[in-house]
Amino acid sequence: MATIKDVARLAGVGLGTASRVVSGKGSVSLKTQERVRKAIAELDFRPSHAARSLLSGNSQMIGVYIPVLKGTFYMPILQSIDTELRLAGLHMVVAFGVGIGDERRQGVEGIEFLMERGCDGLIVMSNVLTDEDFSILGPKRDRLVVLNHDSKTIADQCFAADHVQGGVMAARALLEYKHKHIAVIAGPATAPDNVERINGFLGELSHAGLDTGKMWIAESDFSPEGGWNCAKELLESGRPFTALFCANDEMALGALSFFQQAGISVPHDVSVIGYDDTMSAAYAAPPLTSVHIPWRDVTLSALNELLNRCYGLRRPVTRDYPIKVTMRASLAKPAQQRSKAGS
Repeated sequence: MATIKDVARLAGVGLGTASRVVSGKGSVSLKTQERVRKAIAELDFRPSHAARSLLSGNSQMIGVYIPVLKGTFYMPILQSIDTELRLAGLHMVVAFGVGIGDERRQGVEGIEFLMERGCDGLIVMSNVLTDEDFSILGPKRDRLVVLNHDSKTIADQCFAADHVQGGVMAARALLEYKHKHIAVIAGPATAPDNVERINGFLGELSHAGLDTGKMWIAESDFSPEGGWNCAKELLESGRPFTALFCANDEMALGALSFFQQAGISVPHDVSVIGYDDTMSAAYAAPPLTSVHIPWRDVTLSALNELLNRCYGLRRPVTRDYPIKVTMRASLAKPAQQRSKAGS
């Protein structure tokens, strides 16, 4: 395999000159550039990743940390990041929570893993990491962006949607369809974004005159299994309800599956609304009404901010992410309301 030294020798130039042509940095006459490029073509020279890193001073790699590598939520986010990085001639390195220790310890170890690989910058998605944890990056903390979490010390590097407004939108959708007997499957109380959406949801219902203190509310883990188990618990409780709000789509899908097995028709007997509007929502049975969070816009703004910081670019960054409810077949008026409308 040809090396940069072979290119320089064939072109009759110094190694530094050949390196400047390959990296595109530094002043080289057009005539000399032509000789070097002709040598590159003749030798079929392809600079290795290590060589490019030495020439540019950067690894051309962006590290991404996510808590788990599964499900319909994280995969589209990773796909968006990888696509944009490849278009920019960069590469993605992924770390996720594995090993012993709690979720916070796993997050810290994931960041350390990415730093040891020489990543130029980091995208971190975790609800449990603190300002203290980010301080381990030292000066490199300036080359970090955080998705779906706020950090007081690096507020300008944090990107998230307004989850309080997302909860409000879910409540308004149910109120518009005349639901008053509403149950909730929430995510973990330790997840700030979950707390925000649930607070927004309950606050809007309370503002409309509903007694949220008497509502059936269960806490689960954002998984389909959690949604299935909570829906079973809800049905066994005997509590009357005409609608169920789930704090993410995966729990809503689990609830839909249980209701189908239990012979409960959605939305004829019970309406279900999810959150995030992931790709799976449109293919649920029935298709799931869900609060649409523009995760792609949030992700790309965070990525652009990071690339601007790492490589001196001027890519567009926005912080306004409109939220809406994607209406599908899982939401309808309660049976009693439909009867009144038909009479």
